[in-house]
Amino acid sequence: MGKAGKKGRRRPSRWAGVPRWARVCTVFGAVLMLLSGAVLVGYEALLARYEGAVGKADLFGDQAAGAQERKSDIKGPLNILLVGIDPRNPKQPPLADSIMVLHVPSTLDRAYLFSMPRDLVVDIPKFDKANYPGGRGKLNGAMSHGSAVQGQNPSAVQGFELLAKTVQQVIGIERFDAGAIINFTGFQKIVDAMGGVTMYIERDVKSEHREPDGTHRKGNPYGEGYIGPQAEYKKGTQHLSGWQALDYVRQRYPKNGVPDGDYGRQRHQQQFIKAMAKQAVSADVVTNPIKLDRVVRAAGQSLTFNGRGNSVVDFALALKDVRPENVELIKLPGEGIGTGAAYRGERFLPAADDFFTALKNEQLDAFLLEHPEFRNRNK
Repeated sequence: MGKAGKKGRRRPSRWAGVPRWARVCTVFGAVLMLLSGAVLVGYEALLARYEGAVGKADLFGDQAAGAQERKSDIKGPLNILLVGIDPRNPKQPPLADSIMVLHVPSTLDRAYLFSMPRDLVVDIPKFDKANYPGGRGKLNGAMSHGSAVQGQNPSAVQGFELLAKTVQQVIGIERFDAGAIINFTGFQKIVDAMGGVTMYIERDVKSEHREPDGTHRKGNPYGEGYIGPQAEYKKGTQHLSGWQALDYVRQRYPKNGVPDGDYGRQRHQQQFIKAMAKQAVSADVVTNPIKLDRVVRAAGQSLTFNGRGNSVVDFALALKDVRPENVELIKLPGEGIGTGAAYRGERFLPAADDFFTALKNEQLDAFLLEHPEFRNRNK
């Protein structure tokens, strides 16, 4: 389960300039927005602000295809695609640095959250809008291939459409019911607007990137890596500020206390998502209109949403019974293809197909009883 070829393996050099915390923090805003319906009920004044704060776009190409979307009651099961990007350079094709799926069964009272490895090697379908002929490559590249617009800057919205088609093909579902693009801009403000996030840290971790006061560590002039004192995150229940939370969920190296590498980082990300959602619906936020308003505005600044005829508020209210404690964190079994300089990407193990079959057949509860190893540890 998620072990082959990880320890000691380095990522291809083309990732060198991409901030790793960006791909982590980007999905949190959408999860917060979608799972905060209980917070919004009774706050009519905030509803309009909540809806107005969120960017809207035709992420699935429905309007371009001439479909007439009509608002209707939201019924389960639901599959929601959450994609994070680093939007620093609008002239460069976007890469999907974080890809998560939120599955909600027909009862609309619980949810399952799982990550799709960005380096997963997949078949990317043909996409005429971007003149992309189709091919085999890493999953995060689907958004990049689909974003090409002749004579214009690449479009993350158009790229999302091809990424959604690709993920649908991997999972084996017909379509997503909603989707969101989230950027890391302002995400730290979300955490700080809530007054920080309290979470359980499962092991001692040292930062590769930050000093104890939050300043960036200096590069090592004599070789790779950083020098100087390191911020530390001790095992146990800790309260993290915005920069601390984002830094903690970046860490992936065994030398810094994460022996299972990217799979450990993925688990820490999901644990933080759950802790963040729990904080968002806590009395400390719910009973403080000023703080709640700050959180809503900060989240909205980071989010572009498409509900295929329903707004983000419609979804938040439909999911009002999905409390943080009812969100199951899932780890999908995978392994690296090649190691070291021969590393080519990730692949799922056969058991992942069984999980996707159970998802389509609404049998995830029974599946997880038989396969508890799919449950990500959290507290």
